[in-house]
Amino acid sequence: MPNESDRVERKGDKELKDASDETAGQQVRASTPSPRRENTPQASSPRLVSVEELMETAKGVTNMALAHEIMVNKDFQVKPTELPEGSLEHRVKEIMQKVFWDRLEAQLNEDPPSYEHAIKLLGEIKETLLSFLLPGHGRLCSRIEEVLDLPLIQQQAENGALNISQLSQFVVEMMGSLCAPCRDEDVKKLKQITEIVPLLKAIFSVLDLMKVDMANFALKSIKPHLMQLSVEYERNKFQEFLEKQPNALDYTEKWLEETVKSLRKTESCASASSDPPLQPLNVHNHAYIRLLRWDHASDPFPETVLMDQVRFLEMQQEVEWLVLLSSVLLIVYTTTGDAISGLPALMETLKNTVSAMLTEMHMPAFSMQEALATIGEKLCVELSHCLSQHGFPSFSDESKSALKGQITAIIQPDNIVRKLMDSRIQSYLLAALESSQHKTPPPLPGGLAPVSRELKELSIRFSRLVNYNKLVFSPFYQKILQNILTPGESSSTET
Repeated sequence: MPNESDRVERKGDKELKDASDETAGQQVRASTPSPRRENTPQASSPRLVSVEELMETAKGVTNMALAHEIMVNKDFQVKPTELPEGSLEHRVKEIMQKVFWDRLEAQLNEDPPSYEHAIKLLGEIKETLLSFLLPGHGRLCSRIEEVLDLPLIQQQAENGALNISQLSQFVVEMMGSLCAPCRDEDVKKLKQITEIVPLLKAIFSVLDLMKVDMANFALKSIKPHLMQLSVEYERNKFQEFLEKQPNALDYTEKWLEETVKSLRKTESCASASSDPPLQPLNVHNHAYIRLLRWDHASDPFPETVLMDQVRFLEMQQEVEWLVLLSSVLLIVYTTTGDAISGLPALMETLKNTVSAMLTEMHMPAFSMQEALATIGEKLCVELSHCLSQHGFPSFSDESKSALKGQITAIIQPDNIVRKLMDSRIQSYLLAALESSQHKTPPPLPGGLAPVSRELKELSIRFSRLVNYNKLVFSPFYQKILQNILTPGESSSTET
């Protein structure tokens, strides 16, 4: 294939690199004041580092971010490069490809034809086809070697006996044997192209797609075996980074320390004298729950979870959505009573109505007050219709007014229903972390049945992300917690 043709790279590779470069920038805090525990001796001034060292560190963080993305993103895929339309790179690529293919066509139209470029292309096609073969494809390998014998092809070209069209058709047939089912239609279209240059050009386009398919197949096949390797790789890379930037765990220390303070404060309010000492694993689980309440606008995110900040933010927004959704439904069923309790279809209808109105709740232009008022109006209409349809007394104006008032009241963060559902969801997610080692889901708290499916799916994603992070960074967390907890409390290490 010509050097100017599309190259394959991992999905979002550019975005990953940008994100990881930003991560490196956020983590390189050599000259930035950082929070320290009280009465802890200050570290010595960070040494000066060269540009080369910083570049090497950034490269390590980039590779670590890519390895991390492969492991935690179950939808991670390889995709072909797509340069932005109108960009300089896109225009240059188009010009170079046009020059190449125009030159090939001119060579083939010479009298006698010149096959210099065409033979090089056949060589690249041969190597690509061979790369698709598995160990059991011995016959196919022999067939490709036999038909695409480059020395023989060169001799045929010199003697005027080369049939490029026939070789191209063989390539298309072989591609049909090796491609994934999703490429059958693409290969079928190749058989309809009669002119040699457009055919060769189209062959390379489909081969690029087949490379993507093969890469994704290989990635899916080996991913289960990559876990331990990826854990060790990320841990070692972070250790290397930590050696170059000794203060690179400051915000992680602050995160864990504030979690300990919060737990001790809670215990003191509930008669801590009879409670057992804080355990590192318990502290750690509560620390992750705190990430679902994080103020991303003002509080720096802990370094060890920085690569997953966007994921934790998305989960935090999902929790907030579930809190409001479950709060509204709880108010509806508490207000209306037994009249609708045995109508599961109504529950789904009400849930879909509320869910649709809250879909964009985290968008800048979203008005929560207007949305809750509209939800109140819509639910009153739905409930009135349902009650009359099933022979119950009509939904009185007084009941409608009370329902609307309670729904609009949950806009307040200290609303009792909202706080109750938030507490129950947070407790469920904490229980999911604590039970993840035993593979048994925790019982669902009361009032969350309408959102049970969404909550269980969230808990699985949350637990999977947290557990992977624990595997990678557990040695660092243990050391930090041993320094935070009293000697009597730090005797148990996290598992």
